Amino acid sequence: MSNNCELNLKSQYLSEVLEDLRKKNSNEPEFLQAVKEVLTSLEPVILKHEEEYRRVSLLERMVEPERIISFRVPWIDDNGNVRVNRGYRVQFNGAIGPYKGGLRFHPSVNQSIMKFLGFEQIFKNALTTRPIGGGKGGSDFDPKGKSDFEIMKFCQSFMNELQKYIGQDLDVPAGDIGVGGREIGYMFGQYRKIRNTYEAGVLTGKGLTYGGSLARTQATGYGLLYFMREMLQSNNIILQGKTAIISGSGNVAIYACEKAQQLGVKVLGMSDSSGCIYDENGIKLDIVKEIKEVKRGRIKEYLNSVPSAKYMENSGSVPSIYTIKADIILPCATQNDINIETAELIVSNGAIAIGEGANMPCTNEAVEYFHKNKVLVAPGKAANAGGVATSALEMTQNSMRDAWTFEKVDKKLESIMINIFKQCQKADAEYNLGCNYVAGANIAAFKKIAEAMIAQGVI
Repeated sequence: MSNNCELNLKSQYLSEVLEDLRKKNSNEPEFLQAVKEVLTSLEPVILKHEEEYRRVSLLERMVEPERIISFRVPWIDDNGNVRVNRGYRVQFNGAIGPYKGGLRFHPSVNQSIMKFLGFEQIFKNALTTRPIGGGKGGSDFDPKGKSDFEIMKFCQSFMNELQKYIGQDLDVPAGDIGVGGREIGYMFGQYRKIRNTYEAGVLTGKGLTYGGSLARTQATGYGLLYFMREMLQSNNIILQGKTAIISGSGNVAIYACEKAQQLGVKVLGMSDSSGCIYDENGIKLDIVKEIKEVKRGRIKEYLNSVPSAKYMENSGSVPSIYTIKADIILPCATQNDINIETAELIVSNGAIAIGEGANMPCTNEAVEYFHKNKVLVAPGKAANAGGVATSALEMTQNSMRDAWTFEKVDKKLESIMINIFKQCQKADAEYNLGCNYVAGANIAAFKKIAEAMIAQGVI
């Protein structure tokens, strides 16, 4: 994290908070990156209220999680061997409502990533206008290559500990990378057994037969395209007829592709961690769904069904998917997928807009470069908020003992995403940011969170 001079900050209070944070969290680069991106963009607001915010240590409290829970997860594999992973739950901020955020099962999971995701979630959830706070959790467990039985044993062990800290009015986890309907089902079953109660609202992303919501699977990807459509329209650009590439081929990427195609966008490429496919005729999504959702295979298997397509392996510092020219870039894989080198290539290829389907897929330097080159950026905490927004709708249905139609949920999702963009646009205009929707999203969410925290006193 740079010092005050390098960041060119006018707020002494903001500079002091960032420097103190850097000293305390020097071994957590992802968390520092996320906080720096948010707080520096908030400077216009902080300058207006600097004395008040300093008096109540608002920023210091906002960047410190209310609690971090870390625990061991022992489980038995198919060979009878005992394996041990580490589990986390970061309950970051509950000023607006119960903590809400996904569970990620991936070898890269550590405390820094959990804190960065939890911090982002506070702002994302505030933008939805739903009464939910921010949190995140997960484990360094890798589901790849594991049998269903091993997945079940791990999920049950994970829930044995997690259940002590969650509840439908306290903390409501959902899925994330490595955690889909199968994993949610195993965890919900274990929670129900331990608690001896049917508390449907304790987890979201559930199956439809036991309290899940229609359209939840599609929500993050669909919401991304609803936001992109609004952002482009406000800048006199029509989405229909544009080309796009999508990094990733998981849940978010698949349903971003589906909604993009429904809105008249030709999707030219998708990817996974090994490489990407390029289909000049447009991606045939049913084939990708079969490979990824059914077979759990690799994206290069697409060529078995579409021999005319091309496959490019990743090599070097730029993922192969970003070498494909397209109007719209939708990074839907993981954090820091687009660095400054990749950003320069994207701009030189003539892209007009970036839609962050993943959490923090662009480095801070990449985002700055896009802004300098007049490339519109839809920030993840706003553009990919459709998933958590629909999770909140699932919580509402659980509380009402009701189940809504797909069309009703999708309509509410679309309305929420339009409203999120309008919040970003309003803040952008109020502070004369020049179509900087990253800062607009941060400011709109921050003002809501700050008001709630100040109203509730020093806690």
